[in-house]
Amino acid sequence: MRVALTIAGSDSGGGAGVQADLKVFFRFGVYGTSALTLVTAQNTLGVQRVHLLPPEVVYAQIESVAQDFPLHAAKTGALGDGAIVEAVADAVGRYGIAPLVVDPVMVAKSGDPLLAKEAAAALKERLFPLADLVTPNRLEVEALLGRPIRTLEEAEEAAKALLELGPKAVLLKGGHLEGEKAVDLLATRGGVLRFSAPRVHTRNTHGTGCTLSAAIAALLAKGRPLAEAVAEAKAYLTRALKTAPSLGHGHGPLDHWA
Repeated sequence: MRVALTIAGSDSGGGAGVQADLKVFFRFGVYGTSALTLVTAQNTLGVQRVHLLPPEVVYAQIESVAQDFPLHAAKTGALGDGAIVEAVADAVGRYGIAPLVVDPVMVAKSGDPLLAKEAAAALKERLFPLADLVTPNRLEVEALLGRPIRTLEEAEEAAKALLELGPKAVLLKGGHLEGEKAVDLLATRGGVLRFSAPRVHTRNTHGTGCTLSAAIAALLAKGRPLAEAVAEAKAYLTRALKTAPSLGHGHGPLDHWA
């Protein structure tokens, strides 16, 4: 049995965060463990409240899991603030947790912030160098690099720029770029690969980033090569969007069992 760890926030609506990650791990036949970073009062309409857990509690959860389970992969989601980022980086480094997928969750689908602005520096300086893969969307890349991205060419240059911050690979997600196809860019030291899929027009997009990064982490835990894991995870995400159950009155959750 392969084991994966999600280090992320709780979504009371179940469409994103730790709840989504654990569903995805189960879907791919991987045993899921978790370390909560923050708790949200959240549904498909938005985030009503956020409560950050103490950094030492976040560290203790990771430590507890790492000391007892054979971790084959891990992923991070919403981390809240710089102190929690530091605690996560310390724990991941101490226990050699890898491969690590870092989803730099900065803003919820509703537009509500999930990472303090000053925490971006800690994310880049402490966590990115530990990452085997970073999975930002266009809006997150713009915030991290401080420059606009409108075209695939600009996105490709931005992905390469993020590589300079230390991760082994960057997957720049194309869901926020214009076009009939959603094109994700996987940048490594060896070059850039493009993964294209027809854009799914739906309101049910809550938790897409969490779902994709969790699927990649699960597949890496099962020993899949990175490019293969990204391709399979993207195909799964497309199916999950197409068969979403249309729950709630806002951005509905995906079909995590697609």
